[in-house]
Amino acid sequence: MPSGAFEIHGLSEEFLAGKPLFGDVADGLLAFIGDSVLVIHNAQFDLGFLNAELARIGRAPLPEARAIDTVSLARRRFPGAPANLDALCRRFGIDNAARTKHGALLDAELLAEVYLELIGGRQPSLGLGAAREAAAETREERPARPPRRHEPDAEESAAHAAFIGKLNDPIWLR
Repeated sequence: MPSGAFEIHGLSEEFLAGKPLFGDVADGLLAFIGDSVLVIHNAQFDLGFLNAELARIGRAPLPEARAIDTVSLARRRFPGAPANLDALCRRFGIDNAARTKHGALLDAELLAEVYLELIGGRQPSLGLGAAREAAAETREERPARPPRRHEPDAEESAAHAAFIGKLNDPIWLR
């Protein structure tokens, strides 16, 4: 294992010894992803590696058009700003404290949260919670109103009956 690669992902030769080769798990991977759209951070880079391995075992490449590249999304949404996963986690307030190396599972979980933020989908409270709390702090106490009647009074009931009487062939009388 080159030392530069080990510094990035922390996978040693000892750890990888005895693990299956890509060709041994490729069918399972391809079955798992099926024909789904792939959300990938820096898709061109990752697909380059995947497609090189698929070519080695005589399989068709995964087309780039099948992937949503979150780096491209981030660069379009925030031109000139850093678009790496750590920077996007900071931008969106996503806790990535457990991320000390590039690890597939944790990175995928973080990317799922980042992707939802990039497309505007993670809005459980629409950001109104803080505004509601601020308003509650400044709100003066008011006396509670007495409960109101909700049933119609005699005049409203008569007006309703007169209106209903003007309908031709109402469905509830059939």
